[in-house]
Amino acid sequence: MKPRIEAFFESVTATISYVVYDEPGGSCAIIDPVLDYDPKAGRTTGAFADKLIAFVEAKKLKVEWILETHVHADHLTAASYLKERLDGKTGIGPQISTVQQIFKKMFNLGAEFVPDGRHFNHVFADGEIFTVGKLTAKAVFTPGHTPADLSYQFDDAVFIGDTMFMPDLGTARADFPGGDARQLFRSIKRLLANPPQTRLFMCHDYPPATRQPQWECIVADQRAGNIHVHDGITEDDFVAMRTARDKTLGAPVLLLPSIQVNIRAGEMPPPEDNGVAYLKIPLNVI
Repeated sequence: MKPRIEAFFESVTATISYVVYDEPGGSCAIIDPVLDYDPKAGRTTGAFADKLIAFVEAKKLKVEWILETHVHADHLTAASYLKERLDGKTGIGPQISTVQQIFKKMFNLGAEFVPDGRHFNHVFADGEIFTVGKLTAKAVFTPGHTPADLSYQFDDAVFIGDTMFMPDLGTARADFPGGDARQLFRSIKRLLANPPQTRLFMCHDYPPATRQPQWECIVADQRAGNIHVHDGITEDDFVAMRTARDKTLGAPVLLLPSIQVNIRAGEMPPPEDNGVAYLKIPLNVI
């Protein structure tokens, strides 16, 4: 059964969230939801996530899964916000514990934070098959951008997270802790081994002034025109390009706040004795 897909573009972080469902009145999965965050005030709201909720309610859908393609470094996830309002199980890819261990050390988190993936309802294995109502899906391990990236395949549609962008923008960076450009290349080649008409859905789009935001293309488009990994680019060529390019990139604006929330599946750090939750800013670490 082919999935029905509704995309929602969050313009502040250029993130695309998706509702993937079988039929009106049926079941759905929500992929990579965004929680609004004002870094000047340290305030969160659910304005964008409420658009997903409104769609789910209008279609009378049951949320079975809230899926993350990886621990995002550019936005806070709305997984916990949505789970409280819509139910559904949170899921993420293998090696999430590796990512949690890296950032537990960076943020000097206490004994209350156990880096074993327990913050998510389910940690998918590579190739694991699961269902969303009448839909059958497969988890595809695609590390490189981070150690724990996962793509989700529903029939001819694959949600590829931050492995690739639209062909004119190329590929994601691989210089975050635990990232690996060689691993990213191999993950991308795995995705591009799908049939040419397989649909690929991006997690981000940073459009040039000449076009509007886009988030869907096919394998054939990427193989023919991706500026970083089109057919003919070797692994060594890609690694050299990606490594050099990543050295020129600054840290994402929301890196430090988002990681602390996203390794907890959207939960905020425990409140302190005054009832307020705090995010840490490590100095001279990044």
